[in-house]
Amino acid sequence: MKADYLNGTDYTIIQPAGMYHINSDTELLGRFMHVRKNDRILDIGCAGGALLLYAAHQGAGNLYGIDLFDDVLRICEDNLHRNQVAAVLERSRLQDYKAERFDVIVCNPPYFRTMDERLKNSSEIIRAARHEEYLRPAELFSSVKRLLKDNGRFYLVHRASRLNELLQEAQKNNLQAVRMRIAYASVNGDARSVLIEFRPGSGRELKIQRPVFLDQRETFADEREEKK
Repeated sequence: MKADYLNGTDYTIIQPAGMYHINSDTELLGRFMHVRKNDRILDIGCAGGALLLYAAHQGAGNLYGIDLFDDVLRICEDNLHRNQVAAVLERSRLQDYKAERFDVIVCNPPYFRTMDERLKNSSEIIRAARHEEYLRPAELFSSVKRLLKDNGRFYLVHRASRLNELLQEAQKNNLQAVRMRIAYASVNGDARSVLIEFRPGSGRELKIQRPVFLDQRETFADEREEKK
């Protein structure tokens, strides 16, 4: 099976058919999050391990990932092993997950609220990755509040059209947006995705970074690359 390169890193990743594959949102979130060497990091819905690899690329070593399916965790473990990255992986619903609190939590959650069963994916793995039946925004934010340290950071990518809802759920759980970046299909296109860094507390200002245009690869660069 052919290995795909993880853009912006030296890592490669195997993506079997029937499982969630990385896309522009994965890459943008991996570049958007800021992690430090000693940070304790949780990836919610770790899939093939891409976000854990992006964290390792920044030098982080205390990596944890959870997912709903044993088959997915085996692929994640294989991808981490092939890139000589270690992580603690566990099969668990986020709502049931118990652990010491984390410095960083990152999540590329399911986006779709589809109620019509005919429009949902037949693959349970793909369905869980794309549709909110296993994890709704209210459950995501309340779990993050429980698992995040008081000085921690939560990094999220979601549909731009859901921004109001995301900020409302964050506020309910004492999480405030401190940094945001919006991705557009093109210069003349509508906003597609929003990347947000949340921190516990209130009274902070929100920094909105320059936009990303999905048809212009050079705009994917993150702050660390821009400062070089």
